[in-house]
Amino acid sequence: MSNIFLKEPVQVVLGGALLALLLAGTPLVAQDPKQEPAPPAPTLEQPKMAPAAEEPAKEAKPKPAPAPAVKPSANSGAVVEEIIARVNNEIITRSEYDKSLAQTEEETRQDCQGKCTPEQLQSELDARKKTALRDLIDQSLLAQRGKDLGISVETDVVKQLDQIRIQNKLASMDELEKAVSSQGLNWEDFKNNIRNRILTQKVVSQEVGSHISIGESDARKYYDEHKSEFVRPEQVALREIIVNTEGKKDTELPDLKKKAETALKRVKDGEDFGEIAKRLSDGTTKEQGGYIGTFKRGELAKQLEEVVFKMKHNELTDVIETKQGYLIFQVLEHYDEGEQSFEKVKNEIMDRLYNTKLEPAVREYLKTLREQSYVVIKPGYAELAGSGNSEIQEVNTTPEATKSKKGRKKFLLFGKRSGAASGQ
Repeated sequence: MSNIFLKEPVQVVLGGALLALLLAGTPLVAQDPKQEPAPPAPTLEQPKMAPAAEEPAKEAKPKPAPAPAVKPSANSGAVVEEIIARVNNEIITRSEYDKSLAQTEEETRQDCQGKCTPEQLQSELDARKKTALRDLIDQSLLAQRGKDLGISVETDVVKQLDQIRIQNKLASMDELEKAVSSQGLNWEDFKNNIRNRILTQKVVSQEVGSHISIGESDARKYYDEHKSEFVRPEQVALREIIVNTEGKKDTELPDLKKKAETALKRVKDGEDFGEIAKRLSDGTTKEQGGYIGTFKRGELAKQLEEVVFKMKHNELTDVIETKQGYLIFQVLEHYDEGEQSFEKVKNEIMDRLYNTKLEPAVREYLKTLREQSYVVIKPGYAELAGSGNSEIQEVNTTPEATKSKKGRKKFLLFGKRSGAASGQ
């Protein structure tokens, strides 16, 4: 299992600079070609939550003092973990927060590798760490809202786990579980992180994204005002379906080729290429409907380049046999050199405008969720948790079993309200 890399397990959080992954769960239109090829296939790793929208920067508050000693339980004598925040009937502990900080630092260093100066890296680290607790709270609110709405994601979780299994060339789900456990991760936590990520994406799609619409007139206006952004070299945007043959026996190849031919026929008969890719492709791009990126001349293998650069919008290749497997490509778009027409970039513009509207809408939605929930913060952490919350004056060792109705906002669950908090 040496080829499998898993990060230290942490609670999935809405951390980072923008809403990239979260927004990816709520597309306005089919994914439009972008300018860079898709990244290499991901290795098996701890699922990450999509980042939340940034709030205006605040003056940095000194780092909270180390956690005080926690009183042992009167019943068992065991040490009770320090609670630093309460989100309705769920809690966030100091250890979860510390793991989130460690994850944030690791991801920031990876993002900045080869791109940032030491000063820029430190600045980005400081900015992301300031929002770590706020992001944990937002993620908890979204997950709870998904449960309130009765959103079921179990089928999606199984599909995601199976994709991870295929990407890591594991024969069964039992082998995947062993791989996860062998690297120090809890299997149930691993699955729950995937579950929360999918759940929060669906909440945003249903509660926020479904209320946003972009008209063609808006897209046309943007195009007319930004034509210089759409001057490009000749390039093609591609989607793929892969039927993997690596490690397969010769006796299995006819059936695998038949699978690829069936996929091609279904697309030719009118089914959506992206949906067929999600169902039948073995590639790491299947969840993106097979989208692999936009390529200029010289960036593809010569034999493939000679084929796809002769093709037009939505045309399909035949089944192509390679060492890795049987491939089918669709040319999503063929961009001629120079200024692109509005029709060729319309979907790209509409996605761009949609995401521009979605980001502030998600911020406002999260603000509303907080106002309708019981979110209380331990003194010393309030600045890191965002605004509009009461503070914990006394931390109970176990959550209350019940909560009041949503209509009573900001109800203090831990002791009396401080004077500063009461004015919020």
